[in-house]
Amino acid sequence: MELKKLFRETEEEMKKALLAVEREFSELRTGRANPKIVEGLRINYYGTPTLLKEIASISVPEARLILIHPWDPNVIKDIEKAIFESNIGITPSNDGKVIRLVVPPLSAERREELIKLARKIAEEGRVSVRTIRKEANQKLKDLEKERKISEDERFKAQEEIQKLTDKYIEEINKVLETKEKELQQF
Repeated sequence: MELKKLFRETEEEMKKALLAVEREFSELRTGRANPKIVEGLRINYYGTPTLLKEIASISVPEARLILIHPWDPNVIKDIEKAIFESNIGITPSNDGKVIRLVVPPLSAERREELIKLARKIAEEGRVSVRTIRKEANQKLKDLEKERKISEDERFKAQEEIQKLTDKYIEEINKVLETKEKELQQF
């Protein structure tokens, strides 16, 4: 029973590491309009930091255009200010009702920088998965010392944890490969 719980907890932690990598990748600008670039921005909405996606609709009508339509037109200036301060590299323009973000094509240099950043994010994810494996293996050794499992059970459990580790590292590698292709497209 303790082993099943350990496997379940270990896999949940590894899943979280993969999701963290995917979330960070979604925030990398690729030259293609993606609402995730801005939806996590915090806007000072009447003195309260509020997520942009909670105070405006965000749409992508074209491959290189993001439209932000605030439900309260009085907040347009605050949204623009937050976009400027976020350093996403896009200059907003508004007509009083809608903010337009035209996503410029990436330069070759910026593309290379983003690929390096994506690789760094992926490596951090892999390190995180390996750390989770190390912690799980330590828990197995502790269970063996406490005589709750045998040495054979520990070895079998370590093999299972290694399979989980390999699976999640492979998932991170696939996500990285997809992101690199996406960054090289334009």
